[in-house]
Amino acid sequence: MFNDPGLARVTRPVHRESRTLVFLGALALIAVVYIGREVFVPVALAVLLSFVLSPVLLVLRRLRIPRTLGVAGVVMLTFIGLLALGAVVATQVGQLASDLPHYQANVRDKIRDLKSTASGSATMERVAGMLQDLSSELDRPDPQPKFQLDAAAAAQRPIPVEIRAPELGTLAMLRSLGEPLLHPLATTGIIFIFLIFILLQREDLRNRFIRLAGAHDIQRTTAALDDAGARLSRFLLTQVVLNAGFGCVIGLGLGLIGVPSAMLWGLLAAVLRFVPYIGAIIAALLPSALALAVDPGWSMVVWCIVLFAVVEPVVGHIIEPLLYGRSTGLSPVAVIASATFWTWLWGPIGLVLATPLTLCLVVLGRHVDQLEFLDVMLGDSPPLSAPELFYQRMLAGDPVEASGTAEDFLKDHALCAYVDEVALPALRLAQADFERGALDLERVERIRLSVQELVYTLGPGEDEAVAATESAPTADRPILCIGARTGLDEAAAMLAAMVLGANGLTAQVEGPSRLQRASLISLDATQAAMILVSAMDSNSTALLRYAVRRLRRRLPHAVILLGAWGLSDDRSLRNSLEEHGDPVSARMCDALSAARRLLPPPPPDKTLPRLERSAAAS
Repeated sequence: MFNDPGLARVTRPVHRESRTLVFLGALALIAVVYIGREVFVPVALAVLLSFVLSPVLLVLRRLRIPRTLGVAGVVMLTFIGLLALGAVVATQVGQLASDLPHYQANVRDKIRDLKSTASGSATMERVAGMLQDLSSELDRPDPQPKFQLDAAAAAQRPIPVEIRAPELGTLAMLRSLGEPLLHPLATTGIIFIFLIFILLQREDLRNRFIRLAGAHDIQRTTAALDDAGARLSRFLLTQVVLNAGFGCVIGLGLGLIGVPSAMLWGLLAAVLRFVPYIGAIIAALLPSALALAVDPGWSMVVWCIVLFAVVEPVVGHIIEPLLYGRSTGLSPVAVIASATFWTWLWGPIGLVLATPLTLCLVVLGRHVDQLEFLDVMLGDSPPLSAPELFYQRMLAGDPVEASGTAEDFLKDHALCAYVDEVALPALRLAQADFERGALDLERVERIRLSVQELVYTLGPGEDEAVAATESAPTADRPILCIGARTGLDEAAAMLAAMVLGANGLTAQVEGPSRLQRASLISLDATQAAMILVSAMDSNSTALLRYAVRRLRRRLPHAVILLGAWGLSDDRSLRNSLEEHGDPVSARMCDALSAARRLLPPPPPDKTLPRLERSAAAS
């Protein structure tokens, strides 16, 4: 029923139509947010401010202060603080504007110095002057008779016109002064009105959101809200405190350097640091340009650059990771893309809100299945698991990235753990695709060759291999690792041989052709200390039983270990394999332990000299 082509023809247009509807819905949502930005921006700011102030209200609630009184006090203090900052900014801007004309002479002197420094030799100056004279001569219009010039000049002489504006009355003057302030004051009022109602009705708004999201899944919705609230409150409050400290340090430093309006630049640095990556750079350019105009020399500019070059890396790379943890949960590409998107949508205020809004979307994508793509696109979690990445690189025939990941893994883990946790699960994914017909033999061969290249990269070098072979208990008779049927089985046998070789056991890999009758005839019991049959098939145990039967006919007393790497937790399947007494391992670490247990101990004449050398060395 599931392979009916008619069903596929019916479902594909449905999925295509649903994707189209989602795309159109996203475009409509973006259009609504853009058109209604005058309303959505204050609401977004109020919501983010509520996350910042929520921890303060929780502290006041523990102190038995009524909710209404606590909200009123917190909002009032916030409003007074913003008014004080606005007054400081206005004072500093006015003072800076009045002092700017005094710095024009310094700017002219520096421009003159730069020109004299950048000017070339006298010969180049003469050449440049000659070229300029030639250019002006070529652009000069043809001469005309004098009477024609006088007539043309008289015809084109402009008539002077003077426009005088009417004198403004009292109402018009008040309106001209109030209009620039009306919009910011109205926006600020809307923000604080929304903030008050959000803080007062926080639990009611949470319950309504749970109802809209679906009361049948209260656990997941509550987890999403708790995660979003905790992460956003911690992130925003920490960022506010950290950026405020950054602005104070910058303001004090600029004041010590002697840059005018140091408080203004410190406040501007604190605000601009909310902008990811480029905010601190912009904050450094403005006071550096002012220092260039104020100081007759260059020392003040250099000290400004040094101040930002020291403080920003310390805050961004030392203090910030300690406060935030390893990351904020956003990928760097997502931060840049969201900053670009929200700036285009809402202007400069969108640039400041980009990171918090994107963090909200990532939290939603982490807890809502329909929005999982947001977490994949914007979050910092790896899009592919380690086995999936291993499988993808083997399919692409590029084991270089997989070997680099393996070397990082092996810094803290054993080689058999890497094979059990990464390589074998990747081969199980390949086996599942092969069983359902999604993986052809050509790609299976590509995976086998890629695993062979990986084993060569991760395995011991030639000198280490020779030393291990000379001291190994299986030096004369290696462990024979045979792939049962496909190239995937042989790839698993290569991994087994790599693990055995890395632990002092000599191993040799053979392909599935070794189990054929013509090859088995040439197999002698003296050629292998043990035989490990490797199989990835997880559907049945018939393949392994068939391989063991053929080996027993040729070598009835051989030590055989079954590597059933695709074996599930079904105990009946394991019992069916172990009914003949041959041990079965589904993990590489277990196979290594079984090989050490089943192999005969090394002769004493090979161990005593090594012990003597080690004792002499000690």
